[in-house]
Amino acid sequence: MRKKVIFSFLILLNQFLYGQQKALESLLADSSMAGASVSICILNTSDNISAFEFNSDKSLTPASVQKLITAAAALKLLGGDYIFTTQAGYTGNIDRKTATLSGNIVIKGGGDPSLGSGYFKEHYGNFTSKWVTAIKNAGIKKVRGGVIVDDSRYDYQPVPSKWVWEDIGNYYGSGVYGLSVFDNSFEIHFKTSGEGTVPVITRVNPGICMPELSNMLTACGTTDKGYVFSAPYNNYTWLHGTIPVNKADFILRASITDPPLVLAKIISQMLDSAGIAMTGEPSTARILKKQDDDDFKTVDQIKSPPLKDIIKIMNHESVNLYAEHLVKELGKVVMNKGTTDAGIEVIMKSLSESGIDTGSIFIEDGSGLSPKNAITSKGMAELLSVMKKDPQNFSCFYNSLPEAGKAGTLKNSFKDSVFESNLRAKSGSMTRVRSYAGFFKTRSGKEMAFCIIVNNFSGSHQKIIRGIEGILRETIITN
Repeated sequence: MRKKVIFSFLILLNQFLYGQQKALESLLADSSMAGASVSICILNTSDNISAFEFNSDKSLTPASVQKLITAAAALKLLGGDYIFTTQAGYTGNIDRKTATLSGNIVIKGGGDPSLGSGYFKEHYGNFTSKWVTAIKNAGIKKVRGGVIVDDSRYDYQPVPSKWVWEDIGNYYGSGVYGLSVFDNSFEIHFKTSGEGTVPVITRVNPGICMPELSNMLTACGTTDKGYVFSAPYNNYTWLHGTIPVNKADFILRASITDPPLVLAKIISQMLDSAGIAMTGEPSTARILKKQDDDDFKTVDQIKSPPLKDIIKIMNHESVNLYAEHLVKELGKVVMNKGTTDAGIEVIMKSLSESGIDTGSIFIEDGSGLSPKNAITSKGMAELLSVMKKDPQNFSCFYNSLPEAGKAGTLKNSFKDSVFESNLRAKSGSMTRVRSYAGFFKTRSGKEMAFCIIVNNFSGSHQKIIRGIEGILRETIITN
């Protein structure tokens, strides 16, 4: 009888392993995988025993799956209810007889990644008008000075040094500033005609972001292959590549190269329109190299949504800007250094303290936009398992992940019924990179954490996605 039980168990184990192995072999056999690298780790979160592994210790580029590492560290060290505060006020003194401020109107950045973001319209409302009203209510009608945005919370290197030049002028490559606003992006609108014609720039929104533009775009085909090239603090921008033909209003979203200065100009214009005259030009702490913190008087402040809400948008919509903000904020809070390097040091220490082997993990940013990031699927799966056992933060962490086939970056994938209301994951995608990491339950009720990373494949991402879905489907069905 005992031999029969053992024999039956071995048959079931063989079926289970064969199903996953067959799905993996099917993926690897595709011609697009000839030069590819794959790393897979699927763990049972109850005991951390591997359900399936393949090259799980191999370091590969994760793309946006990297955001899960940043989110985990931020929740652990800052907490889901952490709030960023932006303050409006002034320095100097007000002559009450003449209602004249001898000083500056100051907007003090507090590191809020989402100030004025389209993702949080209802939360922020018309915050700039609120500030102007608060300044008027302070009894100020004239200013012998100007509007200064204090962007000194972080360093003045907005873009991680290992980012690709092709990315940083576009909205998804926006840099991080001590005061960021409007997701640090603006819109360039075009009207396009037939094949090979030059697209016409019709407007820029907001118009105050209008840089010196060199348009080298061409109308071609139906796919957006247009890129914006610019550098932080630079007013010169050029456009290159192709955008679709015969469009009445086609939009490229570009990164604002100096968001603090843009906000200073906006507030300055609004105060002027409200009848408050100023003698000074709008500027920033970076330009002036001086902050009068001891003299600052607050008239109003704007608080961000809680960190858990920001992280949910970050992971659902894969917002690189928010991830990079969290890296610098971790550096500022833990080490009093608002730099990317300090934040990465904090994150690596957090991983190590969680029991993750960091020997094969290389972090260059918080978002995964740098192709020089490298992680192991085992390290990521183990981190997810650690988060599963964190009663304080797991709910926020889990809810930040898109649902298979329904939300965010997973809306158009994992539509098989076995994934419905079951799998949540963060996706990662860049040239020749596709990755997923998250959680699911097997049919027998086992809770799994997984990470699958594929690098250097050729052809479409859809083939890779189908291969990954096959591996996870077999795991759900056979466990």
